[in-house]
Amino acid sequence: MPKKFKDLTEREILALAIQNEEEDGRIFAEFADQLRESYPSTGQMFEDMRAEEAAHRDRLFATYRERFGDHIPPIRREDVKGFLKRRPVWLVRPLGVNAARKHARLMELEAVRFYQKAADRVTHAPTRELLNKLADEERKHSETAGTLEEKHLTEQARVQEDKSHEKLFLLQVVQPGLAGLMDGSVSTLAPLFATAYATHRTWDAFLVGLAASLGAGISMGFAESLSDDGSLTGRGSPWIRGTATGLMTTAGGLGHTVPFLIEDFRVAMTVAIFVVVIELGTISFVRHKYMDTPFLQAAFQVVVGGVLVFLTGILIGSS
Repeated sequence: MPKKFKDLTEREILALAIQNEEEDGRIFAEFADQLRESYPSTGQMFEDMRAEEAAHRDRLFATYRERFGDHIPPIRREDVKGFLKRRPVWLVRPLGVNAARKHARLMELEAVRFYQKAADRVTHAPTRELLNKLADEERKHSETAGTLEEKHLTEQARVQEDKSHEKLFLLQVVQPGLAGLMDGSVSTLAPLFATAYATHRTWDAFLVGLAASLGAGISMGFAESLSDDGSLTGRGSPWIRGTATGLMTTAGGLGHTVPFLIEDFRVAMTVAIFVVVIELGTISFVRHKYMDTPFLQAAFQVVVGGVLVFLTGILIGSS
């Protein structure tokens, strides 16, 4: 079970810092390798950042060895609550320079916050001084990444980058709500339409849809609030995020449930199907616009998945 950051010992904090620097260095090296041909200066910048991450790791390891010896406990980001779950953008081919820059900026901001929090937890003066220095250097990394558009990108790319950075905060704050909306819109389709086709009673279908929507909202809300306490990422209160996720999940399910308040079964079914089409199309567009997903990929993931769940409900209800 993931451990809370406040419960880590100084030995574990240093071990986690070493592991983080190693992982970040590997990611920067991958960015450099993929972008070097099309964006040689950009690739060199990421290579320089990789070298600095290696230097940070060596300084941290020297401090760790002096205090605790050579053995480093196997602690990772995944073992501690509070870190963002990283999307493996470095595995995408081809890698977009926009995506790399945005991900690098997020990595450095998270590193700054980590070192600031770590310095507050450490009582050993030399270690605290090192952590504060690393926080300052990671902040400079973020500024270095931000100057890239002035040196290496075209005017059109600079405009696109500005929009991407403006979206960064929205993704951090709005993303839980979007995830809830997608889950509620898709996961409630099967029980709702299975009941509708099995009973041909709109009121019964409405009750099942209402129960499924509320249940999914409660489940998703708790899952989001327990996934990240916000101490390292600055994403805010987990209870606020959980509430937003839960409400949006419930809203996503209620959208195609409300039409079953119509007494006429055919009319209710027609309106509900129309609402489902609008929901799936809207979610595909939102994923494309705000979550950096190619539109066709977003449509395939959302529409095809939604249609399969929808058909599952109809087939079960009709059997």
